[in-house]
Amino acid sequence: TSQHFDTCLGCLACVSTCPSGVQYDKLIASTRPQVERNIPRSLPDKLVRSLIFNLFPYPNRLRPLLLPLFLYQKLGIQQLIRQTGVLKKLAPRLGAMDSILPKITAKSFRDNLPDVIPAKGEKRYRVGVILGCVQRLFFSPVNEATVRVLTANGCEVVIPKSQGCCAALPEHQGQTKQAHSLAKQMIDSFENTGVDAIIINAAGCGHTLKEYGHILAEDSEYSQKAKEFSNKVKDVQEFLANVGLTAELSPLTEDEELAVVYQDACHLLHGQKISFEPRELLKKIPGVKLREPIDAALCCGSAGVYNMLQPEVADELGEQKVENLLNTGAELIASANPGCSLQIKKHLKLQGKEIILMHPIELLDLSIRGEKLG
Repeated sequence: TSQHFDTCLGCLACVSTCPSGVQYDKLIASTRPQVERNIPRSLPDKLVRSLIFNLFPYPNRLRPLLLPLFLYQKLGIQQLIRQTGVLKKLAPRLGAMDSILPKITAKSFRDNLPDVIPAKGEKRYRVGVILGCVQRLFFSPVNEATVRVLTANGCEVVIPKSQGCCAALPEHQGQTKQAHSLAKQMIDSFENTGVDAIIINAAGCGHTLKEYGHILAEDSEYSQKAKEFSNKVKDVQEFLANVGLTAELSPLTEDEELAVVYQDACHLLHGQKISFEPRELLKKIPGVKLREPIDAALCCGSAGVYNMLQPEVADELGEQKVENLLNTGAELIASANPGCSLQIKKHLKLQGKEIILMHPIELLDLSIRGEKLG
């Protein structure tokens, strides 16, 4: 049983395809903790999992590693290790982590978003924004673009500094106690902020945030708070598509058309039933022409930390996913989840392909600001 659950992607495609409407996501979520409590793991497995669960969900623990990682890349150590393949041979899971490590830049060190950012023009909504843990460090430009797009469309943005991880990573891997603690911290952070909606720009995080009511259902103090919190959570694309864009949009290139393929993240497509909204927003950008890949619902293999724990299977999926995206002939890939983006970039590089990959919100941001793709 444990082997089956360890090799399960948790992509939730089973939820979408089951003709009887069985809520496999709830069954999986309730079974993983049982596996973690009752199935013994090898020492190497324990060490890797301990590293992941004690590091990734805590931005304040990750931040001090930015400088060493920057030097690791800048001094050519990473390139040397990748060329020799020594890490992949000696420690496949650590090699998998290295293979998806994003490029550390000066932007990674920025942490300058104010607590409250006023709306531009007439204020339509007051919204909270969740920064994420990996997202805020390695994808800070996406968060900055999210804030700019929201304010440009009449939203006052609130960013509580006490927020932490959304609990997606431990929740998906059966770490119940840790998940509950992080979820409660997130709820407390947004309590009394008076926001109309709580915005998230990462697919996996969004699915877990919307499940707080289920995750904390047995907690007498937080069960009602969790339901109220989850009812306010909206993916940024979902929110903007529903309330409508008020900002003027400009073309992203000098050419008449820009061919874009949208990559469906599993936890948006299956977990939140969001696929129409991102495409509709992208179509509003002048000149953007959407291309659809075959087998669009295929998981890219990232699946949270699956590509670190099960790298071989993840690589097979990543290779196929990238081939499907490239076969559309698109000039740009739009991806709304950080894990998916890292996995796709890895396999683009392995296949020797250079193609721009951006979050849809970054494209909207450029369009609103009248800037062209670099």
